[in-house]
Amino acid sequence: MTHWSSRLLASRLKVSASTVVTAWRAYGIKPWRSESFRFSTDPELVGKVTDICGLYLAPPENAIVLCVDEKSQIQALDRTQPILPMQPGLIERRSHDYVRHGTSTLFAALDIATGQVTAALKPRHRNQEFLAFLKQIERAYRHVVDADGQPVELHLVMDNYAAHKHANVKAWLAENPRFKVHFTPTHASWMNLVEVWFGIVERQAIRRGIFTSVKDLNAKIRAFIDGWNHRSHPFVWTKTADEVLKKANRKKTSNADH
Repeated sequence: MTHWSSRLLASRLKVSASTVVTAWRAYGIKPWRSESFRFSTDPELVGKVTDICGLYLAPPENAIVLCVDEKSQIQALDRTQPILPMQPGLIERRSHDYVRHGTSTLFAALDIATGQVTAALKPRHRNQEFLAFLKQIERAYRHVVDADGQPVELHLVMDNYAAHKHANVKAWLAENPRFKVHFTPTHASWMNLVEVWFGIVERQAIRRGIFTSVKDLNAKIRAFIDGWNHRSHPFVWTKTADEVLKKANRKKTSNADH
């Protein structure tokens, strides 16, 4: 048995189902719920968490914090039958089967202070495409200067994907000291705020979309991004490093306290 209902457990224990439910409530047990977790084995966990939380909570002066990543394998899915639109008393309905027209990769750099997004859509997500995107970011912020006319620093928050650490990327970053890179701990890409924005894109522009080709998919994502940048808002991080580390190191086994 991998999952006990109140009725099954009551039958096994020879008590009433209400007795089981009462006990579960008393001890705060919710066997119908389940979550997944993953430990970060990064030896620099504390340092990286402290660095990124500090960057979010107290950004350096004369600097811009950009959360950078790619959302890969976005499928251009088309339905085999036209969607039946929502009507009074009826929800929207679509055919279960679909046609795949290919995939695209969305590269994005989120300015957490404004919510503005610099983006690119590419067929693959190798170091070549990532390097081209870094150059696009450089062009987008080339003329952003401080009060003294000096270029502001660009602090990039990125995960540990191999393309982000490729020799070609490292060489370009060394030639462009304006860019300061901050890596999230391994298995902690959720600390990158662009992942929140990717979730918004998924819910509002992709999940229920109909795309007749990759070109159509890319065009609709670009249209969404254009609209987003007109209504963007800051992305506010509230957790301190101590709070994040306390949660990361919390006890993973259950305790019924009895």
